[in-house]
Amino acid sequence: MSALPRISAPRSSRRRRLVAAAAALPILFGALSACGYGSSKSNDDATTAPAAAGGSTSAKKLSTDEVKIGYFPNLTHATALVGLKEGFFQQELGSTKIKQSTFNAGPAEIEALNAGSIDIGWIGPSPSINGYTQSKGSDLKIISGSASGGVKLVVNPKKIKTIADLKGKKIATPQLGNTQDVALLNFIRSKGWKVDAQSGKGDVSVVRTDNSLAPQAYASGSIDGAWVPEPTASKLVDEGAKVLLDESTLWPNKQFVITNVIVSQKFLKAHPDVVEAVLRGSVKTNAWINANPDKAKADANTQIKALTQKSLPASQLDPAWKSIQVLDDPLADTAKAEAEHAVSAGLLKAPKLDGIYDLTLLNKVLKEQGKPTVSAAGLGTQ
Repeated sequence: MSALPRISAPRSSRRRRLVAAAAALPILFGALSACGYGSSKSNDDATTAPAAAGGSTSAKKLSTDEVKIGYFPNLTHATALVGLKEGFFQQELGSTKIKQSTFNAGPAEIEALNAGSIDIGWIGPSPSINGYTQSKGSDLKIISGSASGGVKLVVNPKKIKTIADLKGKKIATPQLGNTQDVALLNFIRSKGWKVDAQSGKGDVSVVRTDNSLAPQAYASGSIDGAWVPEPTASKLVDEGAKVLLDESTLWPNKQFVITNVIVSQKFLKAHPDVVEAVLRGSVKTNAWINANPDKAKADANTQIKALTQKSLPASQLDPAWKSIQVLDDPLADTAKAEAEHAVSAGLLKAPKLDGIYDLTLLNKVLKEQGKPTVSAAGLGTQ
């Protein structure tokens, strides 16, 4: 059989097709870049992290192009630090970019959430409770746990040798109304001493001092100790302080919530798929941290250096890391107790906390992964 003759298009027609194809190339590459593929352009605010080890960044399209996440450069926020470093959040978010913001204390992060500067945040229970009650239950929801422990009372051993020696001394907390501030005020009250919660004046002077400034304040003698989260506690130990009390010893099973995950109710309603993706990343991160503690510790330290320009030496990093437990359970019963402590201290009127937790998406993720679901201690959204 003879071959069929090849029919050639006129030269003018071929030329037109080549020109059209060439013109389409910039449009194609522009579309790919807009989705985050093949683009080398960096953005200081919105960042797309590398895929997690053993996985690849998903190309799925969620309901928003960006999610704004807030957290502290503290080891008690290890889930955020490690999850961002290893790419677990980005893997779940696909083409949705992450915009990061960091804070030194909870009240400032609540202000950012209320202002719309962040959508989701890692934060302590007391600011969460304050934010929820002040907005009459309209601004935020607690959607997951993140960490327990990692808080210590460290003191100048030359001035304070026993708990009784605290009377008349100056003890720092990070900020008025933050989680450690409430814990110290409650502890002082439990000893029968009196302190005005707002001014910090009383039998023990409560000195509100930013965590980053606490070591300098201790070295100068302007404070005699501090009730602070890690790694600040271990930094003070490096300055000569001694651990007088680990807060975990005051709680049943030595567990209490130090960090949970909150979300703007507006964002949760508009973008539940994005919130679920972040929670998937959180659960994956916590499992990975517990399976790879040494690598996770190094990751957290790398992130702290990137955020604060200074990494933690082993003398601070190792004891701090050992005192923190990452988990998915929000330990809601301990948050309820902390709310009662804030009331007793005079920082908060008896709060109505019904509905402060919405663990629906977290429990969905946990069930799908064969993990036990967690409780809202009667304070959840049904």
